[in-house]
Formats: sequence, structure tokens, C-alpha cells
Amino acid sequence: MPMTNYDAIVIGAGHNGLICATYLAKAGKRVLVLDGRSTAGGCASTAAFSSGFHVSDCAQWLHQFDNNIIKELNLEMHGLRLGQSKRTLALQATGDHLVINGDSVKGGEISPADKKAFKHYKSQMRVFAKLMLKLYRKRAPKMVEANRGDQVTLLSLGLGLKMMGRKNMQDMMRLVLINIYDVMNEHFDHEGLKAAIALDAITGTNMGPRSPNTVFTYIHRMVGEALGNQGVTQVMGGMGSLGGALLSTAKTQGVEVRLDSHVSKIVKTDDRVTGVTLASGEVVKATVVVSSADPTTTYRDLLGYRHIEAGQARRVEQYRTRSGTGKLHIALSGLPHFDGVAPEDLSQRLVIAPSMDAMETGLNPMKYHELTTEHVFDISIPTLEDPTLAPAGQHLLTALVHYVPYALKTSWEGAREELLESLISQLEAYAPGIRELIVASEVRVPEDFETSHGVTGGNWHHGELSIDQALMMRPFPGSTQYKGSVEGLYLCGAGSHPGGSLMGLAGKNAAQEILKQGVLK
Repeated sequence: MPMTNYDAIVIGAGHNGLICATYLAKAGKRVLVLDGRSTAGGCASTAAFSSGFHVSDCAQWLHQFDNNIIKELNLEMHGLRLGQSKRTLALQATGDHLVINGDSVKGGEISPADKKAFKHYKSQMRVFAKLMLKLYRKRAPKMVEANRGDQVTLLSLGLGLKMMGRKNMQDMMRLVLINIYDVMNEHFDHEGLKAAIALDAITGTNMGPRSPNTVFTYIHRMVGEALGNQGVTQVMGGMGSLGGALLSTAKTQGVEVRLDSHVSKIVKTDDRVTGVTLASGEVVKATVVVSSADPTTTYRDLLGYRHIEAGQARRVEQYRTRSGTGKLHIALSGLPHFDGVAPEDLSQRLVIAPSMDAMETGLNPMKYHELTTEHVFDISIPTLEDPTLAPAGQHLLTALVHYVPYALKTSWEGAREELLESLISQLEAYAPGIRELIVASEVRVPEDFETSHGVTGGNWHHGELSIDQALMMRPFPGSTQYKGSVEGLYLCGAGSHPGGSLMGLAGKNAAQEILKQGVLK
């Protein structure tokens, strides 16, 4: 018989939830993970798409996952296999494409000055990312009323700032608060290079290159390199293999995982959380409840505003969650042709972002809940490295597509087909003849991710990653450092520090914080 009283209940079997549960179990705690979906992994998921095709239906690339977690949880022993690191091919309309590989860039008639500037830029951003990693590997310190641990973190951060040198320190203080558009124009001349870098600053956000905070979001992405990842990689077998490996290692450590078990309510008794109620009516008790759901879902839908003070409820309502990123999935009868791209290079990361001004043009209609015809693409053809994802001789193309609104003035009925046709037409300008190869296609909009994966606003960061919703402010005052606003409630998802993009540190940090506080005997 399953236990009905646990040390910890973790809501959600996404990557952070499973990581948190596993670290708690490794410390000898009795842990139950509950998830309403029939598969584990959350946004690290694979789904059947057309006959014989399997697509990573939410997250597409792995580029920020902490290698220490892979080692500590023996994920490779549990089936995790990663592909080769990818170069980025920034596709140009002329067919003379830019190739970005680490600190080097070539092609596209790029000037020697831009090549040199790019090497310097990446070196400086890596310095900033390494400093940020000091904050990411532990709870973000409070600036006031800090305990000794927070004071040590702040001292370490201050020392790190000093060690990076006066110019780097001044630049970081200046750059982190401005937008990537101005920074790109300050450093480079090549429009394609500027747009390719800016793409990494707006991925998964509701922002354009001119938006504030986009330098911060770029540095957040660069933390992946500080963690040891060189470029993006694909998970062999589809992204769901990461979820499967995390599920396997969690069970090995004694974690009880119950899928198809939807949590309908977090139970509060007197002044503290005491367990959860399932959709079936079953009540399960625990000393602590750890939510890997996004903060809005946790407080508004599961705990309920009547169980928190009014000011906190207002913060939840004001928390920005809307995404502007969708996905395009195309099943192909053969390998597509991209002008200027050798067949062996089609396995790399292909991006379509003509210029930063074009990106801003694409963003503007989305502000008014309208469709745009200027999208930005981040493309993978995963079947070249992993043929198991499609029938023999056939291929799969997936693309993260930016500037897809969460909501339209009209409904998505009808507009979805209009969007799909627009995306294929834009893609065809770089891959002539691709339309004739299409076996099946679909577009997924942010609203779809909200429905299928339970992320409010379709936002895989579980909330906008901006200065006022990051670090010691994440997700919002009164619910920072993984501790909820009610005793016994903790957060471990991407809505807590340090944020999203399949990093795993939020789950690990939350477990360490719970254990450090000694609330579990």
C-alpha cells in the first residue's frame, strides 16, 4: 500500500520537480511526486506526431542543463544520451550564411573587425556569466535582513565583481539594465550577426531587441556556457528521454511517483500547508509541499487567494507570464534543401533572423494581439543525428518560432491555419521545395503549451525573466528563496531562482534549501 504521510510531496514531475525530489530522497526523506500528465518530464517531453514521427513537442534544445546534476544523479546510467554540440548557421537571404562556432564567426562577408569584436564580446559575456553562476548555484541572497549564508554569498559576489576588473565591472553595471539592440549596435556592423545574437536574448520571452532586460536574458542564456555546455545539443530519442532518465533515477532513490494524479488543491490547516487533495478526492499529507508548478498556478489555482494575504495575491496577479514563442512541427518525406547549406550542415542549429529591425517589426503586431508576417525561426532537423524519430528515409523539422501571440483579438480557430501557411511560406524562402516534401505539419501557440503542459501564459520560464522578477526578487517579494508565503510550502520550478530553460538548478537549490532549514526530521 502506498504511504499516505510523507516528508515531502512534490507537485509536478517536470525536470525541476524530479530533481528536487531525488535530492531529498538521497538525503533519506520520504518523497511523493504527483503529476496530472501520463508522462514525466514536463516541458522535456516527446510526443507522437503523424505516423512514425516523434517530436520534442515543447523544449527543443538542451543548452543550460547543469553537468554536475547529470553526474550526481547518474543520468547517463539511466538512459540520457546527448548529441553533439551544434554550430549556429545564421541564414542570410543571399545564401552566404554566417557560421557561429564558440567564439568564432565566419561567412556572410563578415569583416575582420566584426570577427575580432565578436571574440571580445563573447569573452566579456562569459566573464559576466561566470559571475552570475555564483548566484545561480545557491539561493539568491536577500539584500536586507540577510543571514550569515546570504552575507557570505554577497561577499563572494562582491569579490567576483572586483576580480573581473574595473572596465568589466563598469560595463556589467551599465549593460545589464539596457537592451540588446543598443549593445549590438555598439559592438558590430553586420546586421545578420547582430540579429543572431539578439535571438538568444529574446528566446522564450515576450520581448524584442529594443526591450529592456534583454541583455540580462542574454547573460542568463550564457550561463549555459559557464556550466560547461558549448552550444546547443539535442537529446537522443527526443526530449522526453531526459524526463525518462530523471524519472528512473528518482525511483532508484526511493521516490514514489504517481502519474495521472492531478492535484486539485494544496491543503492549508490553520497557519501552514499540510498536504494536497487530488482530483479523485484523496487527501495526501506531508510535512512540506514543494510545487514545481509555476507561481501563478501554485498560488491562484492550487492554494487559493483566500489563503494568502491581499498584498501577496496582488503580486501574483501582477506577475508577468505571457510568452511570445510557439513551435512549428513538420514531417517530411525526404531531406529538405536549404540554399547555401551543405547537406551535412543541416544537422546544425539553423536560425532565420534577418535583422534586429525586422525582429522589432515582427514584435509590434503581437503587442496588439495580432498575427505578424515577420517571424524568427530557431530550426532543428533532429532526424539527421537521430533517425529513430522518423520512418526510414524520412525527416522531421522542428522550429521555435518567435512573435506568436498568447492571445488574439479573434480566436485561434481559423487563425491557426493562417499562421501555419505564413510560417511555411517564410521557411520556403530559405528552403525552396520544402512544401512538396510535407507529410504533416502543425503549429503550437503559447496557449497550447498552457493547456498541454500547464504553464501559465505558455511561458517555459514560468514567468518573464526580467530584473524585477529575477534573482533575489524571483518570483516576487514574499515568496523568494524557494519558501512560499505559507509555512510548509516551497517552490522548486522555473518560476523560482534562477529561472527556466531546462537548467535543473531551481530543483536542486530548492532541495538543498529545504534540507538546510531542517524542517524535515
